[in-house]
Amino acid sequence: MTEFLTDISTLRDRARKKMLQGPITETYGADLERVIQVLNEVLATELVCVLRYKRHYYMAEGINSSPIAAEFLQHATEEQGHADLVAQRIVQLQGEPDFNPATLVARSHAEYVEGRTLVEMIEEDLIAERVAISSYQEIVRWLGTGDPTSRRMIEDILAMEEEHADDLLTLLKEIKP
Repeated sequence: MTEFLTDISTLRDRARKKMLQGPITETYGADLERVIQVLNEVLATELVCVLRYKRHYYMAEGINSSPIAAEFLQHATEEQGHADLVAQRIVQLQGEPDFNPATLVARSHAEYVEGRTLVEMIEEDLIAERVAISSYQEIVRWLGTGDPTSRRMIEDILAMEEEHADDLLTLLKEIKP
C-alpha cells in the first residue's frame, strides 16, 4: 500500500523553491488561466446583478413597493458581497479581477434588463437569478476537485442565489397571484 502524502521533506522543498506562487502549488488540479477567466465572468455577473438590483431599489414605486424595495436592496448588498469574494479569490490565484465597466455586461452571464413595473423588475431579477444558478451549477461541476476552494466559494454563492430566486418567486406570487 502506498502512502497518500508526498514525502514531507519534498513538500517543504517545493514550498520553499516556489513560494512566490502563493497558494498555487503543484497539486492545483485545474486550468488556472481558465479558472481566472471563469471567475471574472462570475465577477461580472455579480456586478451586473448589483447594478440591476440597485436600480430596482431606487425605481420601485407604488403601494406594495416598500417591502419589495427592501428586498432589492438586501439582494444588491449580498451580490456585492459575492463580487468581493470572487475578486479576492482571483487575486489569490495570482490573477487580476476585471472591473472594466466597458465590458461588464458582455462578460456577465446575466443580462441587465431594467423593467418598468414592480412585476417586471421582480421577473427580470428572477430570470437573472435562474441564469446565475444554472451557470454556477455548471461551474461547480466543472471545477470538481481541481480547485476545491473556488468550488466551495461558488457553492456558497449558489446557495444564496437559490435563496434569492425563492424570495423573488414568493414576491411574484404575492404581487401577481
